[in-house]
Amino acid sequence: MTQSSVSVGAYGCDGQTESFQEAAVHTVAILGAGPVGLWAAFMSGMHQLDCCLVDTLDQVGGQCQALYPDKPIYDIPGCPSIPAGQLVQQLQEQVAPFRPTLYLGQTAESVVMVREDPVLFEIRTSAGALIRCRAIVVCGGAGALIPKRPPLPQIQDFEGQSVHYFVPSGMLWENKTIVVAGGGDSAIDWTLLLAHGNNQVHLVHRREQFSAQPHSVEQLYALVQSNRVTLHTCSQLHALEGGDRQLTHVHIRHAQGGVRVVNADILLPCFGMHCDLGPLGQWGLVTENQRIVINPMTGETNIPGIYAAGDIAIYPHKLKLIMTGWAEVAQAVHHLKSYLFPDQFIPFRHSTSMGSPHGWNAS
Repeated sequence: MTQSSVSVGAYGCDGQTESFQEAAVHTVAILGAGPVGLWAAFMSGMHQLDCCLVDTLDQVGGQCQALYPDKPIYDIPGCPSIPAGQLVQQLQEQVAPFRPTLYLGQTAESVVMVREDPVLFEIRTSAGALIRCRAIVVCGGAGALIPKRPPLPQIQDFEGQSVHYFVPSGMLWENKTIVVAGGGDSAIDWTLLLAHGNNQVHLVHRREQFSAQPHSVEQLYALVQSNRVTLHTCSQLHALEGGDRQLTHVHIRHAQGGVRVVNADILLPCFGMHCDLGPLGQWGLVTENQRIVINPMTGETNIPGIYAAGDIAIYPHKLKLIMTGWAEVAQAVHHLKSYLFPDQFIPFRHSTSMGSPHGWNAS
């Protein structure tokens, strides 16, 4: 299927916003751009199916990229140890020849089957994009990832400009005063990354102890000793100051009383994410414990043309592993092509017999 003109809110593979007037038409819409979703895009390309990826976050990679990009993963076959962010990067490189369209920073809010034969769905996103597709693969991890927002008055007024819940992809701030809040791997990893050049970094944590990797905590204290990081333990965020979406000061309250006001250009709260099926729960899909029930042999849900894979999918004896999701995706995409094109013989082909993906025709 050849892609038609695409709606407002889509991003090309170079990450630049494009200008479109009509709805997008893709063979497959993949909801979730984490490791399983990226692999679904690759498998769609292998089967010569045009696809798009939709994700609530404004970068691909899901939790691996947003929460712990530097944390090593040890259960990827063939990789004794690989940082989560590097895994995401390599998956991006793998899928790049197929040029999937990205709809980032938006949630698939509604889906309507507008035609049954041949099947056609319409998806509307929270950013106003309209996507038409013939099949849907839900790879949303445990659901939409929603940052845990600290209970600070008017914090939403600064979000996207000077309050971020992870460092936007490719952005390493320079000459900024940055306040990081949290005590886990994500908070420590971002602190280590940002304490470079002329940045001034403050780390706020409500306890004396940190739950991050011991080696990372050791590096943190080395930066504190060298005055590259100012540490505020037994403390919590108390209030924000600023205007026109730009922070100027952060108020930090110590557990024993007293408030310290520090200059701040950027606030990075790292209190994790909570997962929510969100609008998916209203689509008529059969669910169990906030996950979507599928046929483990095919990835099918109870709605023809809608599939699910990864942590969001459930069936008896399911193992929540990345490689389980990858296997589910392989089966789902193979089945959905047979579903979409019942008159075609769909042979199974190994990638080694197809040559380099750069030579495959994914249109």
